[in-house]
Amino acid sequence: MTEVDLAVTSLRDLNAALHGPDPAPRWRVANPRGAHALAAGIDAPVEVEVDGHVGYYCAGMNKQATVRVHGNAGTGVAENMMSGTVVVEGNASQSAGATAHGGLLVIHGDASARCGISMKGADIVVHGSVGHMSAFMAQKGRLVVCGDAGDALGDSIYEARLYVRGEAAGLGADCVEKEMRDEHRDELRELLERAGVEGAEPSQFRRYGSARRLYNFHVDHAGEY
Repeated sequence: MTEVDLAVTSLRDLNAALHGPDPAPRWRVANPRGAHALAAGIDAPVEVEVDGHVGYYCAGMNKQATVRVHGNAGTGVAENMMSGTVVVEGNASQSAGATAHGGLLVIHGDASARCGISMKGADIVVHGSVGHMSAFMAQKGRLVVCGDAGDALGDSIYEARLYVRGEAAGLGADCVEKEMRDEHRDELRELLERAGVEGAEPSQFRRYGSARRLYNFHVDHAGEY
């Protein structure tokens, strides 16, 4: 285990080491003190444990790495993630997992507004609730919410699949509730297991997705654009 104390070592030096040609396989970061872009841009199969809260864009653009935050995360955690796993043991601010193309983001607490905005293939599992406009323009991937969802869930959604255990305050334009078939229950069960969710069964969730009315302009739907 390579240990780095950000009270002594600069964030720039830490990220440079993580971006090096042959980074150590396991890292522990102390005193993050809300630093922005911590562990961003990693492209190696390393494990990074962060002991404390982080700021904006932690683990952004992640590839291959497993990053675990033992605290809360600011705006855009795992933004544009390509692969790997990012775990936030506390709460996450807005735009968690924004534009993420792949990998798994797990949030043990709640996520704020626009969780999964424009996601493009990642899996996001939130043990708690999410704020308004989550999965806005989500194109591909899966968002699992074990609590409640705020207003305008899935607004202008494309082909992402949304699973909500609690109540959705409101659905966005072109987002509708859909049938839960065996294939959806199976994939949801696998996601819950991967994310370490206990006490939740696929039968307790509802599925939401695109009604596909906004793919092409139609005057009868002009009010929804």
